[in-house]
This record gives sequence, structure tokens and C-alpha cells, in this order.
Amino acid sequence: MQTKILEVQSLYKEYGKKENATKALNGLSCSVIKGEFLGIMGSSGSGKTTLLNCIATMLRPTKGQILLNGENIAHFSAKQLAEYRGSRIGYLFQTFELLDNLTGRENILLPIAIHGAAGKEAGKQLEQLAGYLEITDVLDHFPAQMSGGQKQRIAAARALIMNPDLILADEPTGALDSKNARSLMEKLTGLNETRDTTILMVTHDINAASYCSRILFIQDGVIFHELRKNTEDETRQDFYKRIIAVMAQLGGGSANVY
Repeated sequence: MQTKILEVQSLYKEYGKKENATKALNGLSCSVIKGEFLGIMGSSGSGKTTLLNCIATMLRPTKGQILLNGENIAHFSAKQLAEYRGSRIGYLFQTFELLDNLTGRENILLPIAIHGAAGKEAGKQLEQLAGYLEITDVLDHFPAQMSGGQKQRIAAARALIMNPDLILADEPTGALDSKNARSLMEKLTGLNETRDTTILMVTHDINAASYCSRILFIQDGVIFHELRKNTEDETRQDFYKRIIAVMAQLGGGSANVY
């Protein structure tokens, strides 16, 4: 039986008031299944980043509910909210958001320092992540001494260090060249497949989206279409072609896609 790790129920987010109100989210509902790699796509202004920021509690929705493992995050106490932000979700930013005065190792361990965890276990987790993400050689470097790809893999390790229930990735390949973008997506896919890491990724990059197992397309603050990869026999290249077809229909507002 599939377990819903995240449920978004009839979510609204409005900016402005009365006649000047703009609906970024217009009653959107969706769910994330434990262990899946879910992509969110849509044109600029469709509501995809607003959705991610509501899940991350950076924004408060106007109406609706967000449930993590059945718990309404709007009802969390200050302590529960701090735990949610610090250890139950991990956030991977487009622009890395590393602290320049900390080494790669210190940036990765920052959530541990803030929220606390067993030192020995944290060290073991760090070693495993650094080896898998191929960043062992830059752990003691500062961000200014790293390439863009190394910075994003350091950021990925930081998002994963607390073993969160869910990884939220906001355009994670947006600041990377094609080689580093491909490397990052291969690493995230590997984590999803081997460690059952649940990932929710917002992206406009069709190539990045082709690594997902399912994609939700958002238009005008609601789900426009859903695309599932046939994991048994569909290649990533074939899935890529289907994504392109849906994105073309998004421009015309037609739901006649498959």
C-alpha cells in the first residue's frame, strides 16, 4: 500500500485584497507518496514556487491544509515547527545558500549544530554523503574555492544530513551548467532509488524533470495535468518527449494530453 507522506488539500494563496487580489494558488490539491521523486512544472507565475514555499512554511496559505504524515503543519507549536523546518524537511535552493565563512563540512553540519544530533552518527552520515556526492576533497574548502556543481552538492548533503522525511528542491539545476546539472540529477535519482529518499522538485528544466517518476503540471494555481513515467519499460529520453508534449499544451491551455 502506498503511503502519502505529504498531502496538500484545497490550498489557496492570495496576494493583495478584494478587487486587487491575485490568486497564486486556487484550490490546489496534490499528494506526495513516500519514496517517490515528484516534479512540479509550470510557466512563470503558475504557482509552483508559491506551493513549495507554503510547504516549507516560508509562506502561510490563505486557505487549505498541508499534512505531513497526517499532521496538519498549521497546528504545529513553535517547537514542532522548528523541528519540521530543521529535520523533517530538507531544502535545496537554486542559489545554494551556503555561508561563505564556513567550510563545506561546517555548512553540511550546520543543521546538526542548530537542531542537535548524535555526533558520531552525524560524522558517519557526513562521510557517507560526501563519498556518494563526490565532495570529500572540498569538505575543508570555503564556498569561494568551489565550483557551482560542488557548491550544490554540498548544499544537497546539508539538506540530507538530518535524514528528513522529505527533500524540497527549488530549481536545483538553475545555476548549473549542463554537465553539473546532469551529475546532480543522477545523484538525486540514486538517493531516491537506493535510500528511498522522497523528493519534491520544482523545475522549469525539462531535462531535469525527465529524471522524476511523476510530474504535476500547474497552471493558474491548479493542477493542469499529471504525467507518470512507466518505470518498467519507458526510457528517460521517451519520458522527456512526453514532457515536451505536455509543456507545449500548457502554452495553449489545452487538457488534451496523455
